[in-house]
Amino acid sequence: MNGAPPNEPQTPGERRRAIAGIPLRVIFPNLVTLVALCAGLTAIRYAIEGRYEASVIAIVVAAVLDGLDGRLARALKGTSRFGAELDSLADFLDFGVAPALLMYMMFLQQIKGFGWMAAMIFAIACGLRLVRFNVMLDEQKPAWAGNFFTGMPAPAGAIIGMLPVYLHLMGWPITRGWAPAAIVYVLIVALLMVSRIPHFSGKQIGRVPREYLIFVLFGVAVLLMLIATYPIEMLAAITVIYLALIPLAVLRHRAFARADAAQAPAGAGEGQG
Repeated sequence: MNGAPPNEPQTPGERRRAIAGIPLRVIFPNLVTLVALCAGLTAIRYAIEGRYEASVIAIVVAAVLDGLDGRLARALKGTSRFGAELDSLADFLDFGVAPALLMYMMFLQQIKGFGWMAAMIFAIACGLRLVRFNVMLDEQKPAWAGNFFTGMPAPAGAIIGMLPVYLHLMGWPITRGWAPAAIVYVLIVALLMVSRIPHFSGKQIGRVPREYLIFVLFGVAVLLMLIATYPIEMLAAITVIYLALIPLAVLRHRAFARADAAQAPAGAGEGQG
């Protein structure tokens, strides 16, 4: 005898609670995150095998799925702490480790010491960016701040950081002479991820006016066809456009901040009356 009490039969209510388990609305977004994680792991496999274009596409698929899982969780009211932790883990592998290994195997290894350091710095910067994002979730911010990210988001960092990969695949090989420039570019993108430079988020884009719906649908269809036909070229073009929008995001952020600062003294004066 070990002194343990005998197992008591469960009541019908306890059995129903045990059977009920976790609702599908919580599980489904996590499944999308797991698929994104698989895409990141597959990107690493393709990079090892020398299938660089397939590796790029796998990382882009992971980025698309990363944009969907959070929206699905909010739409289905299935957000959870487990999902948030899983999402951060998947993002670090998909947008930090996978692109860093891909770039190292393609061209950074031509200058082995500095190339590997650049790859590590890129991955570490992505991890730090994700940690800061999670910490800042609890901060109180003005409503307009939702239009901006603090620092380059991890998925964008992966897509933008792979510009030398796109150029290489488009027929502009990154030879040993160009490798130092590629290293500098990768380090600049890593710096943008950990910086506090604002970037447009696009999370609070409003509804499309009814009169513009046809034009928007047509534009999206054309964009999708171009991406499907010329994926690498379109990724290079998107990268250039994104980089060009960074100064505009900084100016818009400063304009909002100045407007807030101008309203604060007026509000304080009214409260003192």
